[in-house]
This record gives sequence, C-alpha cells and structure tokens, in this order.
Amino acid sequence: MRGFRNLISLTYGQKLSLVAAIPLVVAVAAIAFFVAQESRATAEREIQALERRLIEAKKEELKNYVTQARNGFAYIYGRASPEDQVAQNLVTQILSAMIYGKDGFFFVYDYDGNNLVSPRQTEFINQNWVGLTDSDGTPIVDEFIRLARQGAGWHSFMWQKPSTGEEAQMIAYVVGLQDWRWAVGTGVFIDDIVATVANARAEVEARVQRTFSYIGAIVLAAVLVVFTSGMLLNVRERRLADAKLKELTQRVFDAQEEERGRVARELHDGISQILVGVRYALDNARRRLSRGDDAGAQAPLEKGIDTLGAAITEVRRISRDLRPGVLDDLGLGPALKALTDDFCERTGIETEFSTVVFRNRLDQDSKIALYRIAQEALTNIERHSGATRVTIDLRGHKKGATMRITDNGRGLRTTPDPANPGIGLRNMQERIEQLDGSLRILSSRAPRSGTVIEVSLPLSHMLPPQEDATPNRKAGT
Repeated sequence: MRGFRNLISLTYGQKLSLVAAIPLVVAVAAIAFFVAQESRATAEREIQALERRLIEAKKEELKNYVTQARNGFAYIYGRASPEDQVAQNLVTQILSAMIYGKDGFFFVYDYDGNNLVSPRQTEFINQNWVGLTDSDGTPIVDEFIRLARQGAGWHSFMWQKPSTGEEAQMIAYVVGLQDWRWAVGTGVFIDDIVATVANARAEVEARVQRTFSYIGAIVLAAVLVVFTSGMLLNVRERRLADAKLKELTQRVFDAQEEERGRVARELHDGISQILVGVRYALDNARRRLSRGDDAGAQAPLEKGIDTLGAAITEVRRISRDLRPGVLDDLGLGPALKALTDDFCERTGIETEFSTVVFRNRLDQDSKIALYRIAQEALTNIERHSGATRVTIDLRGHKKGATMRITDNGRGLRTTPDPANPGIGLRNMQERIEQLDGSLRILSSRAPRSGTVIEVSLPLSHMLPPQEDATPNRKAGT
C-alpha cells in the first residue's frame, strides 16, 4: 500500500517518463518472447533434421552390416535346401561369430518366434519369444517376423544393452530368408544420438536464456535512459514553461496598459474635448443670461445640449468597445451586426454581415472570443488594408461553428514588419487555441485580392437551447 501511495505521489514528469517507459518494456518483452519462440522453433527444426541425418546414417550402417553378413553365408544358403539342417547350423555359427563394438551382434528368429542366434544374450537362444514387447508396449519379435515376411524393414524399440544392462533405444534392420523361414537382423543403440539431441536442446535453451538476459539488460538500460531523458526534458520544459509564463504575464500587463492607454486617449481626445465644448457653450450662455440677453443665450444652450448628446454617444461607444451589452443581452449575432454597422458608419467601408440561426447556442467563452476576433480583424482592416468592402459570415454546422471575415484590401505582408510584429493576429491565434479551435488566414499581395480570416470552433462549444442561461435572447447565437 505504501508503494502504491508513493507511485501516486510521483511528479508529473516522473509519471510521464514512466508512461513512456511502460510501452517500451512491453514492446521489447513481446519482441523477446517472439524471438525466443522463433529461435526455439528454428533450433528444433535443425535438431530434428540433425537427428534424422544421424539416424539415417545409423540405418545405412546397419544395412551394410546385414548385407555383409548375408554375403558371408550366401554360398551356403544358396546351395542348401529348406530342410538342410547342416547348412542352417553352419549359418548360425557364422552369425554368432559376427559381433562388433561393445553391443553389436546379429540375431535370428524363425517365423514361429524361436530365437536361433543371440551371441550377446545367450539366454534368449532356443526360447520362443512371440508376443515379446518392450517397456513402452512396442512388439519386438512379432514385428521382426512381419518385416522378414515382407522381405526387409526397419524397427525401433527399447532393448537392454549387453554392456551395461540398461534399457536404451535401438534401431534394428531385418531381412527374411524365405526358404528357411528365418528373420535375420542386427541392431544399433541410438542413445548417443538421443544424448546429442538432448545436449543440442539444452544448448539452445541456454542460448535463449542468455538472450533474455541480454535483452533484459538492454531494456533496463533503455528504461534508465528514457527516465533520465524524461527528467531532463521535464526540467527543461519546466524552465521553458516558467519563461513562457513570465512572458505571458508581461504580455497581459502590456495589454492592460495598452488598453488603459487607449481608453485614456479616447477620453482625452474624445470625451474631454467634447465636454470642453459643452463647458464653453454653457459658460457663454451663462454670460449672456447675466447680461439679460435671453434670446442670445438660446443658441449656446442648444449647442451645449447637442454637444452633450455627442458626449453621451461617445461614452456609450467606449463602453461598447470595452464590453458590448448587446452580446450579453441578445447574443453573438446581434452583437456582430451592431459591430459591423458601427464600423461601416464610422469608416465608410461597405460592410455586410450574414448568419444563420443556430440549432444550438455557443457557450459564453466562445461568443466572447469570436466577438473579440471580429473586433480585432475590423480594426486591422481599418488601419492597414485599404479595403472598400468587408463581409462577415457566421454559421453553425454539424462540426461546430465557423466565422469568415473577408476583405478586398491589399493583403498581409509576406515578411514580418519589425515595427508591427502582428500582435493582433497572435492574440487571435491564442484566443482560438484556448478553445481548441483553429484559425486560418489566406492572403495575397495582388491588388484587391484581400484577406480571408476563417475561425472554426469544435462542436463541444455548442450548447443545447435548454442550457442557455439567458432566456431573454432573441437570436440563436
């Protein structure tokens, strides 16, 4: 339990390194398993091929022994009749003398199962061995007789070694002397082949185990490298994140100061000047009234009232730029419509806004982001594009929502301007990235080719109508 709590308490970088190392370990383990299986299968095929070659060599050796033995008594067997007992005794004497190695000998059984020759194990002679089987239940003498009746053949069985008395695997080759109804053959023990095959299999298994050990060491080293690299990258990324956070914080402060400066300029250049005009008109009217010139005071008063109305309008415009009330009251569509109408009236640029009623509404963050992007785009168009026509299209679809802003101006610069590094475009990009959306900008420097800004939001920011928290809205966005 304590180890599990320690695992849970790992840092994010350590968990990330661990998650990166686990697939590596699993993949290498799977590769090692399949390599081991394939190595075992390949080695087993080679061992079986070796075993077959060794057994074939033993069989060929046995066949040569039997052929030589038969050649040794062929002159006797060829002249003798089926009942020639003297010839049969001579042949049994010849075969009894043919022993080789520690365990090699010839044996003879008649077709009735009686043993006639067994020089290494004389207790078998003159005994009937029909039905004899080995420890595995394999018939021996009956199979000798069957093969002899067919002419010749091979037989494999367990037999006691004369030299040690231990049971071992034997391969025998038997030929039939049909005139005398004899089964003559010899056998060779293949325990050396069995031992060779067993040693080969043990060596293969040892190689597989060594391979697993090597792979385990490599995996351990790789995991350590991945973990160490992850820690180093984590430290580096943390430092970069801290630097970016500081930069972002500074940019927020800069944006706040810029906005404050803009509002201060708006108040000084707009409201302040208008209010000065109002004060001058009212002061003029006051002086006229003090002189008793009631008719002369009428004109300054009316001018002051008109100028005060302009000041109220200007205050409303500044307030709308800071936070448009129509965005909260009626939704994104009417807010963008009011923004484009005001832009057209203020700049004289022909502006067209089109939208469709959304089946679902955008959430609050998305509406603010799209409104600010449109506001920034129109500001850039007014200052830099020289356009005469602007269109804004807002619509929802099965993948989310898309807003396209198109102008017929001179387009964007192909190279960055040191005096204008594109803060507005960067602000657009950052706003939309926070919502997992996308921003595309298509522009050309050809005359009147203009710029297209396309903003897309995913479907996750579309809310069903019943979740709309402001029932007073008339528009669908």
